[in-house]
Amino acid sequence: MQLARFHLLKPSYALCLLSGALVMFGFNTLRGSNAQPQNHVYELRIYHANKGKKDALIARFGNHTDAIFRRHNMNSIGYWSPEDSAGSPNLLVYILEHPSRAEAEKNWAAFQADSEWQKAKAESEINGPLVDHIDRYFMDPTTFSALK
Repeated sequence: MQLARFHLLKPSYALCLLSGALVMFGFNTLRGSNAQPQNHVYELRIYHANKGKKDALIARFGNHTDAIFRRHNMNSIGYWSPEDSAGSPNLLVYILEHPSRAEAEKNWAAFQADSEWQKAKAESEINGPLVDHIDRYFMDPTTFSALK
């Protein structure tokens, strides 16, 4: 039954379908049989806010930082406030996805140089820095990870 439907395709549609298949075959051949799928790299960032500054830090992310990240090809996976550790009242944790480590470094440099980011940072820190320090970890997904 499916074969009968295929038979009813207009010749131009069949030609387009065949052309697309040949193009994909060509790309796969050029890439080579040993090519591995491209995995993304994930960046875990833990911000240690200065005492009393966590709410201002979260507001800056929500009102400015996340949108600027997107403009610089930095994909936010999620943001969290930990519940369990002794220092958690001052922590903001988030994960970014990047196409590669090199792209991450390039995108961070562009983000830091962004005039809108510089203005938002300066305005949010009129009464002092929001962040004491940042822990940063680049992570590769395991073979069984849902995120690749």
